[in-house]
Amino acid sequence: MGRKILFITTDQQRYDALGCNGGTIARTPVADRLAATGINYRRAHNQNVVCMPARSTMITGQYVRTHGVFANGVALPADAPSVAAALYGHGYRTALIGKAHFEPAMDMRGRWFENRMAREGSTGPHRGFEHLELAMHVPLGGWHYSLFIQREHPDAMGGFAPLLSAQGGGETGAPEVAYNPIAREWYHTDWVADRTVAWLDSLPADADWFCWMSFPDPHHPWDPPQSEVSRIDWREVPLPAGYPTKVGDREHIIDDKPRHWRLWYDGSLVSNYEAPAEWVPATLTDDQVREVNARNAVECELIDEALGRVLAHIDERGWGDDVDVLFTTDHGELQGDFGLLFKGPYHVDALMRLPLVWRPARSSNAAAAVVRKPVGLVDLAPTFCSIAGVAAPEWMQGRTLPVDDGDATDRDFERVLTEWDSELFGVGVHVRTITRDRWVCSAYLRGTVHDGSEGELYDLDDDPLQQHNRWHDPACRSQRDDLVADLWDNQPPPHDPRLQVEAPV
Repeated sequence: MGRKILFITTDQQRYDALGCNGGTIARTPVADRLAATGINYRRAHNQNVVCMPARSTMITGQYVRTHGVFANGVALPADAPSVAAALYGHGYRTALIGKAHFEPAMDMRGRWFENRMAREGSTGPHRGFEHLELAMHVPLGGWHYSLFIQREHPDAMGGFAPLLSAQGGGETGAPEVAYNPIAREWYHTDWVADRTVAWLDSLPADADWFCWMSFPDPHHPWDPPQSEVSRIDWREVPLPAGYPTKVGDREHIIDDKPRHWRLWYDGSLVSNYEAPAEWVPATLTDDQVREVNARNAVECELIDEALGRVLAHIDERGWGDDVDVLFTTDHGELQGDFGLLFKGPYHVDALMRLPLVWRPARSSNAAAAVVRKPVGLVDLAPTFCSIAGVAAPEWMQGRTLPVDDGDATDRDFERVLTEWDSELFGVGVHVRTITRDRWVCSAYLRGTVHDGSEGELYDLDDDPLQQHNRWHDPACRSQRDDLVADLWDNQPPPHDPRLQVEAPV
């Protein structure tokens, strides 16, 4: 009997959402305890700042450019490599419970298996997972959670906020905020935990297993069970440090960045489908930021409590000493930074920097540590293989996560790369980013509103909020040129043929 793996992901959760990373709104004692007894990665980045590309990197261990899912709405090919398949081939039982999103979700015709499998009565196998029970943010479509609500609690259907709608709600009229009267035990956070426990209970005591428990929250819409909203009074929530309270200061910061920032802020350019198309960021108010952050924090607390329940059950099964627990998310959320909400082609810490905690199995006697070297989601798949004692396949491009900064060699963990390509609504935005040493450097390729000369350069030591773009600063010219050269020298090989956008999301 070997080490088992519980892989927990949230959706659209900021690095600073956790108490162990400086968060002060949500109470996250379970995740904080994992960090205190395990390894907390202070500079973990995604390879793309939206769902499908980031999740495709998790399952393949490949950069976005290589697995080919460069945007939401680009389906991961059916024959794409999968770490779940690699582990299953070595005797591991495998499951994915919750949000998958390797295939487009806006799929009314059921073109993709993820979206029709529940209606077909299937729980897999699929992509190396022998068992899947899937959920999304709202109980529509053909996912397993959707059918659970439609079949057993149809009266709860109307309580969820519409996804990707500019409709305002709550007490401040904030977009995608709603009163949701659903009972907590029917909400998808507890459903994911319940179904995870049920799958674990189906396994014999001597099984080796890899379970991906994937919570749809705290991704918008921000509509947790109304019974839980009173945990946090939005009126008492402080405005985030990255939110300039004066309109003039906000616009000055945005105007120092490439053009698409200001164009989206003013509502004159929608470059992607990651935010409600009709919402204008310039209309955001202080109180709306507070209410969104309060609702988001409630969702984070519910996830933490659900995780605690699953971990307690693992201990009850007698597996506690032999389970490696990894916790992360696919991307962040602007959540008021720069006067913006949601996500898109904006390569700043709010979206790129992720919570990442690895609590090795207690039987490994690994020491607690903090790692400050840059790592990425691309490093997860080879880490799972290492835990399982399986050689990482050649198609994986990441490295096993370091267990301390001394273990992180300069060669393997000198830089982390993030990329963006959006081609939607007739608007193209193309960005390549390198994070190295104390710098974040983004180079823009030619697109709808960019001529290929623009970029962003931030000194994380002097400007942790990334409000002062030094791309054109003569004092940083040599540093910028060195980073850009390093960025282009380390681009991974492309997927051939290039995949196509087949749906909006």
